[in-house]
Amino acid sequence: MKRLFLTQEHEMFRESLKKFLDKEAAPFYEKWEEEKQIPRAFWKKMGERGYLCPSTDEGYGGFGADFGYCVILAEELDKIGTGLASGVSLHNDIATPYIESYAKEERKREWLPKAVSGEMISAIAMTEPGAGSDLAGIQTTAVKEGDSYILNGEKTFITNGHSADIVVVVCKTDRNAAPKHRAISLLAVETGMPGFTKGKKLSKMGHHANDTSELIFENVRVPAENLLGEENKGFYYLMEKLQQERLIVAIQSISSIERMLELTVDYVKQRKAFGKSISSYQNTRFKLAELRTEFEMGRSFVDRLIEEHMAGRDITSEVSMAKWWTTELARKTAMECMQLHGGYGYMEEFEIARRYRDSAVATIYGGTNEIMREIIARGMEL
Repeated sequence: MKRLFLTQEHEMFRESLKKFLDKEAAPFYEKWEEEKQIPRAFWKKMGERGYLCPSTDEGYGGFGADFGYCVILAEELDKIGTGLASGVSLHNDIATPYIESYAKEERKREWLPKAVSGEMISAIAMTEPGAGSDLAGIQTTAVKEGDSYILNGEKTFITNGHSADIVVVVCKTDRNAAPKHRAISLLAVETGMPGFTKGKKLSKMGHHANDTSELIFENVRVPAENLLGEENKGFYYLMEKLQQERLIVAIQSISSIERMLELTVDYVKQRKAFGKSISSYQNTRFKLAELRTEFEMGRSFVDRLIEEHMAGRDITSEVSMAKWWTTELARKTAMECMQLHGGYGYMEEFEIARRYRDSAVATIYGGTNEIMREIIARGMEL
């Protein structure tokens, strides 16, 4: 089915990216999984080729490219590995856009060219040990003192946390605000600021190639010019940007499903049982036919949302539907495809085992799927 938002230029970009990833990522990905880290050298190669933050304005070193290029990057990176896609897409499409949209001009000129080149890796710190989807419940505080904020608190499950050179930190700047969400602000905190420390890399079930860690802030003096946007307006900025974050999760989930189906169709054609190819059995054929149909339905819906997002429309409810449905489908696909691999599907040397591990967390990050259902219900005025 033709994807209407993609042009010939987009497809040329995809072919170039695939060649780059086949040479610079695919041969090394298993090693990155073992080391639980994407090397900085790879980030810089991505930057040199124009694969980091392509939508960033040309005045800051980017290309001012449309969101379609970000879609292609998310899809092709995920085909190599979800752990690779999650870290790079977070930098490209989630963390850096906060800086471009809300940072002061002087800071944009300092930070954005480095984000584009791969010299600076970004992260966003929302989740805390006691606060996940309930952003209004965060405890990290920033108290204004002269021309600085004194930042205290702890964040956890931070993608790119160990690698990050700059972190967009969600914090409270008014302890007495009511309702609580009116107290939230965003501060850009740079690695090396006294009092800012990174905990050890967290040991995760999946996404091994991407580093995830705790971040600790103890009386970190953050210059006031590192405030993103206006004080106490952070919650509204987060709500504005979460649409793109959740859409990226849906795009990557669809790409993962496509990859798992490719792997499984190839396997069942080759594997024999009772003297026949597994693909010849009705159970196999029906399961894969069902999954392929659901994949096509999901891609059609997500592609329509990409077009709506590129047009600047508010699709909060629809993106919540896509994030919920596609991540659940990815998890279902991983289970069914692993089952069709039999015992080999449980072996680490088979990619489907990694895909199975990686699929689970997408139903949690970016807002749990329970929260997605709540957003959808509110959109129905329930």
